Amino acid sequence: MKKLLSFLFLFVASQASAIDVFDVYPTNWWVGMKNPKLQLMIHSKNVAETIPVFKLPATGVRIADGMTLKAIHHVENPNYVFLDLIIAANAKPGVRVLEIVVPGSHVKINYELMAKSKEDGKTRTQGISSKDFLYLMIPDRFSNGDPSNDIIAEYRDQTSDRKSMFARHGGDFKGIENHFDYFQQLGVTALWLTPIIENNTGRMSEGGNSIAGYHGYWFTDHYQIDKRLGGNDGYLQFCNAAHKRGIKVVQDAIYNHISKEHFFATDPPTADWLNNWPSFTGPNHREETLFDPYGSAYDKKVMLDGWFTDHLPDLNQRNPFLATFLIQHAIWSTEYFGVDGWRVDTYKYCDEQFMNNVNAALEKEFPAITIFGEAWVNSVIANAYFTQNTMGSPFKHNANSVIDFQSCFGMLAAMGLSQGWTDGVNKLYMTMAQDLVYKNPMRNCIFLDNHDMDRVFSVVDEDWARLKLGLTWLLTLRGIPQLYYGTEVLMKNKKTRTDATVREDFPGGWEGDSVNRFTEAGRTEKENESFTYVSTLANFRKRSSALTTGKTTQFLPVRGLYTYFRYDTKQTVIVVANTGNNAAKPRWNTYTERTTGFSKIKNVITGKISSFEEIELQPKECFVGELVK
Repeated sequence: MKKLLSFLFLFVASQASAIDVFDVYPTNWWVGMKNPKLQLMIHSKNVAETIPVFKLPATGVRIADGMTLKAIHHVENPNYVFLDLIIAANAKPGVRVLEIVVPGSHVKINYELMAKSKEDGKTRTQGISSKDFLYLMIPDRFSNGDPSNDIIAEYRDQTSDRKSMFARHGGDFKGIENHFDYFQQLGVTALWLTPIIENNTGRMSEGGNSIAGYHGYWFTDHYQIDKRLGGNDGYLQFCNAAHKRGIKVVQDAIYNHISKEHFFATDPPTADWLNNWPSFTGPNHREETLFDPYGSAYDKKVMLDGWFTDHLPDLNQRNPFLATFLIQHAIWSTEYFGVDGWRVDTYKYCDEQFMNNVNAALEKEFPAITIFGEAWVNSVIANAYFTQNTMGSPFKHNANSVIDFQSCFGMLAAMGLSQGWTDGVNKLYMTMAQDLVYKNPMRNCIFLDNHDMDRVFSVVDEDWARLKLGLTWLLTLRGIPQLYYGTEVLMKNKKTRTDATVREDFPGGWEGDSVNRFTEAGRTEKENESFTYVSTLANFRKRSSALTTGKTTQFLPVRGLYTYFRYDTKQTVIVVANTGNNAAKPRWNTYTERTTGFSKIKNVITGKISSFEEIELQPKECFVGELVK
């Protein structure tokens, strides 16, 4: 069912009458919201002629109880009108009728106010914390549960072809839902899907390739979920089903840009709706321009207003009508679908004050919500700049979480086994040592790879021992771990002139697949070893107060041996990794500040209990143990 409601103008002029269908955004709203203000965007051909501006209040305006029309705004484009409404604190759910009767025009709008969910903050919109284990996937590439929606007749792209890495493949919400048991066996508690909003675009040219919008980053209508994934109803069903299974949902937001086929680009409301340039101008990608005490205004403008690519028009979030539209959409999506968190794509390219405004608006309505700012940055300072931090920068971001690229780079360096003074495991140690710049580093999202990077198994040259080191750090360091789909079963590849090579289908997600890695029988011995290791450690982590909420003490790496403890009053866990060239034993005499009072150690993977002195690690070996008194 198409959730986007159609509204009717009843327009009477002279002797004739006509009915015109038009769109209203947001498509509905709720009573009981903390912010009583609501701005409706009306979009239709020459709608400004039908809803003239006149002084309010007026006798020609009638509205049902609980809503008040405060203002009517016209903009340069006569195809848009904006209405400012106030929803009374005591308003009841139901359909409201807004009627405007002026000479030559009679407008009647039916608008629904729904009851806000009583489960917000309880079983939905719960937020994501360090107790969670995130699983990132591209829905189109994960599993096809409903082949009937692979091609939608009304959409521009009429192809679905698994033989082409650049085409859509048919994965959808139903396919993901079919594998909830798999996620829970793996120890996953939250799913992060790349964008699910409608991408009704034709093929776009990127890197000389004709590519479909299978990844979801080319929005064409904010209030429509892509029908090839299941549409609005399918997404609501998916979110509800996930929450019933105790699985949270993270939605991917894009405030920075839209598809060139979005009606905001083909029919913009105002001349400054987009960040326009005389000719195509891309961003400089240097986040330093935003906090550089010596930086130029020009470099900062190019960073914020440059277009990511020539087919992704850059939105001007300084326009107040656009800002309100985007903020209300974020609130609408959170309340309607019950999502638990937002990952904000291209965070560092957005207007900074706007980002603080949308984050504050979301937290006002949903205090538990988590907002991950995605900023691929060059330094720990830059990483911390885009979240709540302890630094004295002139502008203070309020995002309560950040995608932690620097810890990723630290883990990748450590997996590389270099023995350099500031490289290898020393880089990971140094990165963790700089956590003082974060207000709460436990809210950082840590990861080994994602949909924009070479797959980590290929980065370590398909060396399981090196990958095991990274997986151990991922699931035991501070923060919120995120696993890219398929890493647990050793999916591999590097980007070869395109991102598509690291976004392949999960084997077994389509009927007729020759291999099904969702099952033990369908995996090789090494793939099962990897899956079992991740599952065992992730499920231990789920039960471990030390790993999910505890403190950290790390010790200087010595000849490649890196040791840290995670602990609280209930539990102490030791993690030791040997990235050196020789066998090594933990340096127990230097760890007494954490080991005093304990006499033995339990291997959390095998369950074996040993004395401290029995532990010895070969090169590329890691150990996770729970201290026993």
